[in-house]
Amino acid sequence: MFNLVSLMLEKVGIIVIVAFLLSQMKSFRQIVHGERNVTERIWLIVLFGTFGVISNYTGIEIHHDTIHKVDWITDVNPDNAIANTRVMGVVIGGLIGGPVVGIGAGVLAGVHRLTLGGFTAVACAISTVLAGVAAGYYGKKRRKSRKKITPLYAVKIGMLLEAVQMLIIVIVAKPFEQAVTLVEIISVPMILVNGFGTLLFMLIIQSMIRDEERARANQTNQAFHIADQTLPYFRQGLNPSSCQQISEIMLQLTDADAVAITDDRQILSHVGAGADHHILNMELATGLTKKALESGKVAIAQVKEEIYCFQKDCPLQAAIVLPLKVQNKTVGTLKMYFKDPAKLDKVHKELAEGLANLFSTQLELAEAEQQTKLLKDAEIKALQAQIHPHFLFNSINTISALCRTDVEKARKLLIELSSFFRSNLQGARQMMIPLEKEIEHVKAYLSLEQARFPDVYHLSLHIEPGLNQVLIPPFTLQPLVENAVNHAFTRGNHNKGTILINISSQDERIHIIVQDNGKGIEEERRRELGQRTISSKKGTGTALFNIHERLMGIYNGQAQLTIQSELNVGTKIIISIPLHSKGVFEQHVTSIHSR
Repeated sequence: MFNLVSLMLEKVGIIVIVAFLLSQMKSFRQIVHGERNVTERIWLIVLFGTFGVISNYTGIEIHHDTIHKVDWITDVNPDNAIANTRVMGVVIGGLIGGPVVGIGAGVLAGVHRLTLGGFTAVACAISTVLAGVAAGYYGKKRRKSRKKITPLYAVKIGMLLEAVQMLIIVIVAKPFEQAVTLVEIISVPMILVNGFGTLLFMLIIQSMIRDEERARANQTNQAFHIADQTLPYFRQGLNPSSCQQISEIMLQLTDADAVAITDDRQILSHVGAGADHHILNMELATGLTKKALESGKVAIAQVKEEIYCFQKDCPLQAAIVLPLKVQNKTVGTLKMYFKDPAKLDKVHKELAEGLANLFSTQLELAEAEQQTKLLKDAEIKALQAQIHPHFLFNSINTISALCRTDVEKARKLLIELSSFFRSNLQGARQMMIPLEKEIEHVKAYLSLEQARFPDVYHLSLHIEPGLNQVLIPPFTLQPLVENAVNHAFTRGNHNKGTILINISSQDERIHIIVQDNGKGIEEERRRELGQRTISSKKGTGTALFNIHERLMGIYNGQAQLTIQSELNVGTKIIISIPLHSKGVFEQHVTSIHSR
């Protein structure tokens, strides 16, 4: 028995070495780690079925109670059998790829075992197919229950199915006495060695998946870091000065040999290789850029000729050009160039695409701010500027983490994040919005904050029926809730922070109360809030000041904003505005356009 164990461990080593070499191949990593389509399932069937075929060829031939060591088995004597690791590859294929892969690999390895012959050929073929079916079923069941297929779980299933194979040999193989004798010799070594081989194989795959996840996490962090560094410049819009700074930052933080940014007509910046002929304010120098601008889609060049650069000795050999969009209109491009085409791999493509999306979002925000300037709506602009850039990054980080643990919650938070920024953009273009839209903005913001800090904040909302469609200025409630989240509560405190919003009508006026049970505001500071901006470590009071100023301007002094606060008790902000304010609002709009 011990001699058989040592010989089988030697055969397992062959399979494990092949698995390790495959794990270093990018294509194998992508197939195992990603969602599998029909083509990839076929590849997995062939791959794991081949493991079974190799195990058949490298097996150990058994004649009655005698072990024959043969380097490569091509034919088995009718009175002989094989001890091998065939089931191991089939089981792993089924667990990873599901029923289709398990059955396919089992049939491939089982039919091959049948062709080799021996008195256990039929029994081994049947057991191999059944192992594929069972492993595929258990793998699918495990994924449905949202549990990981751990190495220990794979070992348990592998050893169980190997034991089932021994039982099938006893039942099917003839003569019965010879089958029993064979099982007594090979059962323990095959069950133990196959379990050990399965453990090593799964540890290799687990390590490979962890490497992929680590690479994705690093890529995400890199994208956020670049976005964080370039954000102040993108908020200035696309101009030579801001684009030069952005290009220099990206060249420093990526492996690109050159980075360039254009608008829809000319080069705004080019840093790195090729800067001698990709000159600032020059008309677009490459056909690839024009292609991206016209199609609005990512353009990739893997060879120099696809770049269409007019300079024949240009050192740039590969490029990825990403359209920058504002309101679905392509307004420019972000370009990453490489001297070596091999550097433009999948990681760089995904990084560039992610950055382009983030940059486009920032350009839209910049465009929204520019529109407020043109409309001379300085109050809305100031409120927009209050949105801290890290809020976006923190939200995406939270969603990224939830993608691995709670996919459904991550999906809902993505919808909330979309709703939040849609409300920002809509608010920058409209002077008045329905109350229900402002409430949606508040809920979206608080959902994202609650995801980052669970069980810290609670929103209690009471709205008098019939007030949902009443028009109010945008950014009236959300900044007040954000102030409460950022300033009223101390994170780490065991007491849950409660934010109460109560909206009612009385005497032809709408009364909005935003109240929290936070730490309160000192009396001296409370008297100044809303009247002017205040410079302090805790904030500037810009939100309250702008809300107050906008309310006064829009409602011609008929609105009121009152702040009540008591230390260690909480703060209450009361807004009172005319309920039927259409005429007042029209006067405000007329005054803006007449300036």
